[in-house]
Amino acid sequence: MATDKQQGGSRAAPPFSARHLDITAFAEAGARLADETVLSHYLRLADVVQDGDQMTPVRWQTQGSMVPVLGGSPEIWLELEAEAELPMQCQRCLEPMRQRLEVSRRFRFVQDEATAEMLDDELEDDVLVISRDFDLQALIEDELLMELPVAPRHEVCPQAPRMQVQTADFREEEAEKPNPFAALEALKKPKS
Repeated sequence: MATDKQQGGSRAAPPFSARHLDITAFAEAGARLADETVLSHYLRLADVVQDGDQMTPVRWQTQGSMVPVLGGSPEIWLELEAEAELPMQCQRCLEPMRQRLEVSRRFRFVQDEATAEMLDDELEDDVLVISRDFDLQALIEDELLMELPVAPRHEVCPQAPRMQVQTADFREEEAEKPNPFAALEALKKPKS
């Protein structure tokens, strides 16, 4: 199983876990986490890939920081970068393809939902509520899911899209079926 990697200054930083992250302590330490995990750790994301390739790598890194504010408490920020190249099916040619997903986002953390809602309309960056037990991996998965295209397609398909052609057998089957409008036609004709 992959583990979180930390980078820090000369002093020993407390251990941080991506599944149970104390956002305030992480930002105050100016800590960084980075990891490469496999797709199987992200169940919702793994559910959308072709043929269930669960070993596809998902790479991410995050940095916490405290940003000074003139005349107020410092703001708590988290920067996140994540990437993956998922096996999917091209919706144009129906052939397998690799869909690259890249996320580079900043999140500001605030004390409560009301503040988050108020600031969310004002800021370009996302605003989340501080947690002592924040699931960073769920946030990574959410962000990658939002990057998925509605209909993944090759830039240029390796071959022309396949079209279904009616076979002779299909045409014979259709010819053998009675025409539903023939019964209506028979009703319209005067009886002799």
